[in-house]
Amino acid sequence: MLKKTLFAAATAVFATLAAGVAHAEPAKPECIAPAKPGGGFDLTCKLAQSGLQDGGLLKAPMRVTYMPGGIGAVAYNTVIANRPAEAGTIVAFSGGSFLNLAIGKFGKYNENDVKWLAAVGADYGAIIVRADAPFQSLKDLIEATRANPGKVVYGAGGSVGSQDWMKSALIAREAGVNHKNMRYVAFEGGGEAMAALMGGHVQAYSGDASEVLGHLKGGRIKVLAILAPERLKGELADIPTAMEQGYNVDWTITRGFYVGPKVADADYQWWLQAFDTMMATPEFDKLREERGLFPYHLTGDDLTAYVQKEVARYRELAAEFGLTAQ
Repeated sequence: MLKKTLFAAATAVFATLAAGVAHAEPAKPECIAPAKPGGGFDLTCKLAQSGLQDGGLLKAPMRVTYMPGGIGAVAYNTVIANRPAEAGTIVAFSGGSFLNLAIGKFGKYNENDVKWLAAVGADYGAIIVRADAPFQSLKDLIEATRANPGKVVYGAGGSVGSQDWMKSALIAREAGVNHKNMRYVAFEGGGEAMAALMGGHVQAYSGDASEVLGHLKGGRIKVLAILAPERLKGELADIPTAMEQGYNVDWTITRGFYVGPKVADADYQWWLQAFDTMMATPEFDKLREERGLFPYHLTGDDLTAYVQKEVARYRELAAEFGLTAQ
C-alpha cells in the first residue's frame, strides 16, 4: 500500500532535511484550489493531499481551501501580495494559468513572481468528432475547414481566448483559415460540448484526452489527433498525434503547484524533496491515473524553465490571435 511503500522514503526525507535546517515539514499544510469545489484545481489539490498525507510524507493533515476568481488570478495575486512567505501553503496551477499570465489576466504580476514547485500530471488536447463523421484523419478535418470554414463548426467548453478555443484556433491556423472566420461555439463545460457533438450541433470538439476513453469504448466518437509531443501510452496508444500527421499543434495541460515568492529556501526544498519522493512510486502513478491525468514530472528549476518557456510561447500565440486581458 501507499503508506507502507512511502514510509521509508518519507523517513529519508525527514532525516535529510532535519540536519541543520530551521524550517522543514509544515505544521499546518494547506493547498489552495483557485476555483470553487470540483474541477481541475480541486482535483490537483486532492491528488497532492492523498499522495503526501496518506503516504506519510506529511504528518499533519493537509486542508484544501478554495479561492475562486479569474481562473487563478485572485489566488495568484493574494499569495504574492498578502501571503508571500507562508511555508505551508501550496497553490494549484494548470496550463491555463500560463495562458492567462501570457495574456495579462493576472494583473501586474508575471511568471517570475512566485516559486514554481512541482508539476505532478498532465492532460493533452484532443480533436474529437462523431464516429459517423466523414473525417477519417486530422488532414480530412483540416482540408474541410480550408475548403469551407463556415461549414465546419468547432465547439468546446470555453469562450474566445480560452484553452479550448486556442486548440480550435490552432487547427484553423493549420488549415490556413483566419481564426476570425472560424465557426466556434462556446459551452459551459466539456460535458455540454460533448453533448452538442453527439447531437450534431458541432462537427468537431477540441477537448482533452482524459475525457475520451469512456466515449471511445462506447463507439460513439473518433479521436482524430492527440495534441501531445508524442503518442500517449495505454489505451490511447493507437491514436496519432497531430505532430506525426504533419501539423504543428501541441497542447499540453500541466497540473501542479507553486508557493509564495518569499517562502524560505529550506521550506521550499522540503516540498521539492517530498514531491520528488512521492512521484517516484508506482502507487502515486495509480492515484494520478485514477484522476484522469497522465505522467508528467517536473520540479524546481526544471519546472521554472518550462513555465517560462510556455508563457513565452503563449505570448506569441496571444499576439498572433489578437488576445488581450479583458
